[in-house]
Amino acid sequence: MSEKKKSIGFNIIKNDPTDGHGGFGIGALSLDNVSPVIIDVEEGHAEIDVGAMHARSKAEKGVKFTQNREDSEGGKQFWLVWVTIDRKQEGPYYAGVTACEMVVNREKRRGYKLLPEHVNLMDKSMKRKIVVEKMDEKSKRVLAEFLQAHNQDMWTNSDPVLQKALETN
Repeated sequence: MSEKKKSIGFNIIKNDPTDGHGGFGIGALSLDNVSPVIIDVEEGHAEIDVGAMHARSKAEKGVKFTQNREDSEGGKQFWLVWVTIDRKQEGPYYAGVTACEMVVNREKRRGYKLLPEHVNLMDKSMKRKIVVEKMDEKSKRVLAEFLQAHNQDMWTNSDPVLQKALETN
């Protein structure tokens, strides 16, 4: 008997753990509302992979990353998309969405990514920014379909700027 693998959803919105006191931890960033979505460009597939929070997604494991694109030449392209969830009167919505590129060459066990860019874009997502203009049309379509399929209400509640940014021709 085979069990269906439990699907992982977006991180749940929590109350501010430092709310109401001025002690240790005030001003610290909370990653509770941020989820990493990995898009496999070639396969046209998106999935939440929480391992990416610590550079340990399925795509990243067993690969040494450099800032030199030639090291991973001939590799597979991925997008790491930071999705931040927030809540407003109408309900939860996709508040921040930013995309960073990765290239992984399994044969060479090498990959390309710019870690400072990944960190900065995670920060921008947490600040409710939409940064997806570097993505190709196919990947934008995959992301839009993934977000809608995951939760249509959250998609509907999202800023029209996000919906426009992921619109494809």
